[in-house]
Amino acid sequence: MWLFFTLATTLLWGAAELFYKKGSHEDRKYDHLRVCVLVGAVMGIHAIITLLTSDIGYDPMNLIAYLPVSLCYIISMACSFFGIRFIEESLADPIENTAGAMCSLLCVIFLGETIAPLVWIAIGIIVIGIMGVSYMENSSDSNRKQKLGKKLAIVAFAMPFCYAIIDALGSFLDIFYLEMETSPLVGITEDNIELVANVSYELTFAICALILFIFMKCKRVKFELPKQKDKIAAAVCETAGQLTYVYAMSGNGAIAAPILSSVCVVSLLLSRIFLKEKLTKKQYLFIGIIIVGILMLAVIEGE
Repeated sequence: MWLFFTLATTLLWGAAELFYKKGSHEDRKYDHLRVCVLVGAVMGIHAIITLLTSDIGYDPMNLIAYLPVSLCYIISMACSFFGIRFIEESLADPIENTAGAMCSLLCVIFLGETIAPLVWIAIGIIVIGIMGVSYMENSSDSNRKQKLGKKLAIVAFAMPFCYAIIDALGSFLDIFYLEMETSPLVGITEDNIELVANVSYELTFAICALILFIFMKCKRVKFELPKQKDKIAAAVCETAGQLTYVYAMSGNGAIAAPILSSVCVVSLLLSRIFLKEKLTKKQYLFIGIIIVGILMLAVIEGE
């Protein structure tokens, strides 16, 4: 069953990226906050269902204990939601998926870990791809600066990188939080530690969503729920993928990880088919290089 859950997670997260982009509009100032609210609401509902149906003995103090990690993931997603209002999903998603490589570098720098030569090669391939994409973005092939203005174009293009860096920091912190010996989480066991962490993250996202909803109400921002179908679909796919991910990794994680890393390929294909996104041949070339590096890294780490 692990293979079914692995494929389901890959498709669900790929679909989530599609709906995130489809439901984002660059001319609507607070559209990225609307996405945050809906994702937080769906995750909050899932967290409550988990607490009602699972006997994990959840201690509310874990909301505070896990807060640094939760905020990293939430802020990184907010950056992504802002960026895809202006950036093609097929361009943003491969950059965002370099978070794994960045996490590996953080482990080397701060934990003194050594990594295999092939991992360095994979990271080098990813760096080459990113440098190529960045160069193409600043070349004459891109008219984003003319369309959005120089400042907004730079900020928008920076968002996928912000996501990757902050998400990598969250993953780095998770190394401590998901180890029984170092975790500051309360009332945990080997069986429930991941579930406790996930519930803490989802409840924190729900609280942030409530704060953002109140903020938008104070700003008198319209929030017509019937018009948010794509955002709701994205939130449901994101949360459902998070649920199947747990079962996917509980089976054969060494094989599941490389398959899950291909979500950026799924996202690229869906964006090309359904959103009719078109990049230049050189952009596709460098995106392909990034994807090769990501898949290579996933395969090596999974061995």
